[in-house]
Amino acid sequence: MKKKLWLIFGPALCAGMLLLLFLGSPFLTKIKYSKKTLQQAASSQAANVFKGGALKQQAFSGQYVPFFGSSELSRFDPLHPSILAAKYHRPYQPFLLGTAGTQSLSHYFSMQPANASLQGKKAVFIISPQWFVKQGCDKNAFGYYYSNLQVVDFILQTKDAPATRYAAKRVLSLTDISDQWLKKALEAKAKGQKLDWATKNYLIYKKHELTHEDVMFSNLKIKNRTKLIQKKTALLPDKYNLASLDQTAKTLGQKHTSGNPFEVSHTFWNKKLKDNYQRLKGKQAAFDYTQSVEFADFELVLQQFKQNKMQVLFVIPPVNAKWMAYTGLSAAMLQRFNQKITYQLKTQGFNNICDLSTNYQKYYMQDTIHLGWRGWLALDQQVKPFMAQTYQVPKYHLHAYFYSQKWQNLSGKQIEQLK
Repeated sequence: MKKKLWLIFGPALCAGMLLLLFLGSPFLTKIKYSKKTLQQAASSQAANVFKGGALKQQAFSGQYVPFFGSSELSRFDPLHPSILAAKYHRPYQPFLLGTAGTQSLSHYFSMQPANASLQGKKAVFIISPQWFVKQGCDKNAFGYYYSNLQVVDFILQTKDAPATRYAAKRVLSLTDISDQWLKKALEAKAKGQKLDWATKNYLIYKKHELTHEDVMFSNLKIKNRTKLIQKKTALLPDKYNLASLDQTAKTLGQKHTSGNPFEVSHTFWNKKLKDNYQRLKGKQAAFDYTQSVEFADFELVLQQFKQNKMQVLFVIPPVNAKWMAYTGLSAAMLQRFNQKITYQLKTQGFNNICDLSTNYQKYYMQDTIHLGWRGWLALDQQVKPFMAQTYQVPKYHLHAYFYSQKWQNLSGKQIEQLK
């Protein structure tokens, strides 16, 4: 009977044990992704790429530069950073990190599996004022872009510090973690406690397992935008010339926004606004982006940039002026937000800021809140020289104050008094 049972269940048991040993082995098979795969991943904005590390590590070890953001990165008109870089054979290529729903906290954890390859690199980070609502990131959105690999790397890499405790508490508040060992480790991090021997070694095994899965599966189901980018590049002048490009941007903007009161793209107007914009008149008058937990989450991103010694260009985009006037969104409030986020950056040594927040030119925006034709071109006028500068080790000096409730809730005249 024992022999029969072994014949039935033995092979499955052995296979399971071998799989566990394979996944948990530190001697992982190194996969070198093809140039084509990296090219597709860079513009895909795929969630599996964002959650993982293998593709990003190889990309950032080469010519790819992380462009952090959210839904604006999905607006692929011909002046988009990825298309300009491809058309004019730039020595760098944007690697798009983020789409609708990605905010500061998601970006912080997305960097964890790729930190080694981000050391001493440049990056572009687009700050959306719309992230800075009172409660910060949406729990469901954060959960969608969360991965255990990110958090395991975070736990094993970080030392006890205010930033570490804050990050651990935020994850615990936003995610229902089913892995009890991982949850226990995060709780220890949140309290500033050291991991016990068993927990630490479990996480080391888990890291090998998750890394191996990432290596094997992160390149699957990547949206291929290569043909789209090639099609868009054909609409640009053969040689880079600012006046010619601005005229192209004006022509395209006029073509794609005519016929609606807010000068937004025809696609956005027909799908999002045409049938319901009237009910939104005056509805954003009470919106406030100056008091939010997002300011503390953003500080985590700055902390990681400091640890990685990264030179970063921060972008503050505008809002569609016609849409602001119609919905009652306060220009004064946006100015206070701008002043607060700029203070947080500059007082800590992050001085590369591309402030587009008050630019309301025609064809600058593709829709109500996202950069379009002339907006992307204006951004390129700062990205291009920033990338051309010789890298210098940045001197950042961070302050735990920016995690505090006092800073998160600073508003009104308190912001106006910042210098």
